[in-house]
Amino acid sequence: MKTVMVAGATGLVGSHVLRQALAHPQVSQVVAPTRRALPTHARLINPVVDFERLPEQADWWGVNAVVCTIGTTIKTAGSQAAFYRVDHDLPLRVGELALRHGAQAYAFNSALGADLRSRVFYSRTKGEVERDLLALGYPSLTLVRPGLIGGERVEHRPRERLFVALTQALGPVLPRRWRVVQAEAIARTLLESALAATPGVRVVMSEDIL
Repeated sequence: MKTVMVAGATGLVGSHVLRQALAHPQVSQVVAPTRRALPTHARLINPVVDFERLPEQADWWGVNAVVCTIGTTIKTAGSQAAFYRVDHDLPLRVGELALRHGAQAYAFNSALGADLRSRVFYSRTKGEVERDLLALGYPSLTLVRPGLIGGERVEHRPRERLFVALTQALGPVLPRRWRVVQAEAIARTLLESALAATPGVRVVMSEDIL
């Protein structure tokens, strides 16, 4: 039995990870730090935190594995600098603190096209956080790179919904890498990777998410 941290539990993919983890027979306890309180559950620890001031010495950092789905959009964040703080700095900070308290595995929801050398700010940011997570030295690190994500978001993203709808309509003729991937499948891949804690670094491309 393992303890798992879900960082980003209120988002589309993160909410699926949370539900799956709470029902998983190999998970004894789930730690989900959030800005707003979640519904209670017998196996859930839900610290309500300010992500800009994460408590470094909190006991709840002591988990076996971390699944991180933290992410936003530049429009929601308000600027590239604010976006970078959420999509780069927060996943890295969570990884640092959990590793310091003994976590052995980290599974990160990255993105298709993550590339340090990309001219696209979003893709370059994802490439940089992947690089910096690798530098932390986790015994087991999984980088999951989905393309367009299917599912109902609380946050309104009309442009993304349009792309998803078009891609789903064209799905049969598109290469698998460019097809819509359902949030539930991404969550399952992240959680199972974190629990398996296979030594080394593993990259899961969009077409390999089942």
